[in-house]
Amino acid sequence: MGAKKENNDDEMDEKVKKYLRGEAANLEGLKDKKLKGQLAVREDLYGKSAKTAAKIEKWLLPSEGGYLEAEGIEKTWRIKQESIAREIDISSSKNQYDIVLPELGPYTLDFTSNGRYMAAAGRKGHLAIVDMKTLNLIKEIQVKETVRDVVYLHNELFFAVAQKKYPYIYNRDGTELHCLKEHGAVLRLQFLKNHFLLASINKFGQLHYQDVTMGEMVGNFRTGLGRTDVMQVNPFNGVVALGHSSGTVTMWKPTSSVPLVKMLCHPGPVSSLAFHPNGHLMATSGKENKIKIWDLRKFEVIQTMLGHAKTLNFSQKGLLAAGTGSFIKVLADFSGSQNYNSYMTHSMAKGYQVGKVLFRPYEDVLGIGHSMGWSSILIPGSGEPNFDSWVANPFETSKQRREKEVHSLLDKLPPETVMLDPTKVGTVRAPQKKEKPTKKEIEAEMDAAIETAKDTDFKKKTKGRNKPSKRAKKRQEMIERAKKPLLEQQIQEHETSRKKQKTNPEIEMPKSLQRFVRQKAT
Repeated sequence: MGAKKENNDDEMDEKVKKYLRGEAANLEGLKDKKLKGQLAVREDLYGKSAKTAAKIEKWLLPSEGGYLEAEGIEKTWRIKQESIAREIDISSSKNQYDIVLPELGPYTLDFTSNGRYMAAAGRKGHLAIVDMKTLNLIKEIQVKETVRDVVYLHNELFFAVAQKKYPYIYNRDGTELHCLKEHGAVLRLQFLKNHFLLASINKFGQLHYQDVTMGEMVGNFRTGLGRTDVMQVNPFNGVVALGHSSGTVTMWKPTSSVPLVKMLCHPGPVSSLAFHPNGHLMATSGKENKIKIWDLRKFEVIQTMLGHAKTLNFSQKGLLAAGTGSFIKVLADFSGSQNYNSYMTHSMAKGYQVGKVLFRPYEDVLGIGHSMGWSSILIPGSGEPNFDSWVANPFETSKQRREKEVHSLLDKLPPETVMLDPTKVGTVRAPQKKEKPTKKEIEAEMDAAIETAKDTDFKKKTKGRNKPSKRAKKRQEMIERAKKPLLEQQIQEHETSRKKQKTNPEIEMPKSLQRFVRQKAT
C-alpha cells in the first residue's frame, strides 16, 4: 500500500514539474521587504496553479493520445492499414470498412459534433444515417434527384441536403421538413453551430445565410467571383471562406456585403481548403500542384508542399488529410513549428476517385467518400482522447440532448459576433483622436460661416426696429459670432506654440549666452 502511494506521489510530482514555470526565484538576497513579499505570494500562486493543472490532467484527462512510432530506419508512412488491423483490439477494428455502392456514388459525408452519427449522401439521391458506435443503419431514403452536399445542423435530429434545385432540411426519420427555395441550386452547405446559421453557396456565386431557429434570411450576397464549390467555416470565429477559380480566397461574415479578407493564394483555381481547429492555420490546395499552409494572424505562407489535393481536412489534434484520385496522404506536425511532414498514406482500390475526406471527432478514424461508396480507415493520434460532456458527448442520452439543445439556444450568438478577431467582443473601443484641421481648412470654414451670415434674410419688424443701420449692425454681430470659435482656436494654437518655444530657450538665445541658461536638475 505504501509503495503504491509513493508511486502516485512521484507521478504527481512529475506532472507538477511539467506545469511549473521553471525554477522558483531566489528571494533571500532581496533587501526590499515589500517586493520580497509580493514575489513570495506570486511564487506560491504559480505552485498552486501547477498542482491544480496536474490534478485536472490526472482525474479529468485520463486518456492519452498516441501516435504511430517507427523503430530504427522504419518510416510511419510505410505502415499499411493491414498492419494496424493485426495489432488493435476488436472494437477498434470495426472502424476499418468499405461500403461499396457503385450505382449511387460518388458519396459525400458529414459527422455530428460528437462523432456519434454520420450522414452519407450519394450523388444519385441516396441518403443514409448511420450510428457509428453500433454501425447500425438508422434510416436511408432515396430522394430521386441529384444530391451535391449534406451537413448536420445543431444535433443528429436534423440535417440539410443540397439537392438539384433547392436545399432541403430532413429529420432523422427521413421526413422532409423545409424546402429553402431562396437559396437556389446550392453547391456547398456549412453550418455555424454557435450562431445557428446555415450558410450556402449556389451555382451563381451567391452566398446565403439563414437562421435555422427563426427561419429568417440573415444575409444574401453576390460574391462577384463566379461559380465555386470550395467552402469552409473557420471553427474559431465563424467566418466563411470561399475558394475561387481566380486563385483567391475570400472570407465573409453575415453582416457585410463585401469580403472581410480577399487574399491571392494560388496562381490558378483553388481546389480545396481547410481550417485548423485553433483557427490560426489554413491549408489551401491549387490546380498548379501545390498545397500551402497559411498563418491567418499575419496572412502569410508558412509552408509550401508539392502535391495536388481535391479535398483537405484537419483533425482535432492538427493532422492534415489530403485526398486526390485514389490516394490519401496524412501530414503531421509533431514539432509544433508548423512544419508538416508525411505521417501516413493510404491507397484506395484502383479506379476509386476520392471526393471527400473527413476526420471523425473523438476517434482516430478518417472517413472517405469516394466514387464507389464510402470507407473508413484508422489514423492513430488524430482524435481528441478526452471529451468534455458539456461540449460534445458521444454517449449522451435523449434527455441530455434535449437539455443541451435548450442551453445552446439560450447561448446562441447573434450574427454580428462573427468577426476575424472574436476576442474583441465585449471589449471597449479605444477613443479615436480627432485630427487637427489645417490652416487652409480653418480659413475655408470661416469664409463659409461669414457668407452664410451675410446671406441671412431678416424678418420685417415694426416701425423703428427695421432701420438699415440696425440691420447692418445685426449682420455685423452675426459675422463676428461666426468668426469667434475659429479665432479662439487660432489664439489657442498660437499660445501652445509660444509655450513650446519657452520650454526650449536655447533655440531663441545666441550661442554666447546659452551657457548662462539654468540647467534642469537630473
